[in-house]
Parts: sequence; structure tokens; C-alpha cells
Amino acid sequence: MNIYLTAIVKSKEGSSDAMKPLLQQLVVESRKENACLQYDLHQDQENRNVFIFHEIWESQEGRTLHDSQPHIARFIADSADFIDGTVQIYQTDKIS
Repeated sequence: MNIYLTAIVKSKEGSSDAMKPLLQQLVVESRKENACLQYDLHQDQENRNVFIFHEIWESQEGRTLHDSQPHIARFIADSADFIDGTVQIYQTDKIS
């Protein structure tokens, strides 16, 4: 059963240019994971400090494994000075 996620990351005011390459590296590394079916990054047009991931994982096990990957730990460490709050994660059901 596929797992659908939306994750919202906010950078501190004036930090979006520093945050963007860190998020782009997450895309590169996450797409290499076997359970990753989709991992897309978007940036809000009005508030450039808001980044949105749309993800599809093959299974809950694959999604859980994703959270323990070295690139996730590296992102957490590298983004500490730029992130505004915590990442909001929504696991959803696809209805159409």
C-alpha cells in the first residue's frame, strides 16, 4: 500500500537561498531509496521561505527507513541555522 506524504519546511526570513540547496540534496538522495516512488520539491510563489515536498512511498516500512537515512540526519544538522520551527508532515489518503 502506497504512503502519501506532504511535508512543509519553512526557512527563517532571509534564509531561503541557503535552505534551498539543502532541500534539493534531500531530493537527490531520497530518490535513490528503493521504496521512493515520488519525491518532489516545490517552493511557494508568494512566500519564498515555504517549501513543500510531495512524496509517495511504496510502503510504511520504506517510509520509516527513509527517516533513519544518513541524508536525513545530515539535513537536520545542516539546516539548524536556517529552519523556522519544525517540519510539518501530513500523511494522507489519496481519494481521487
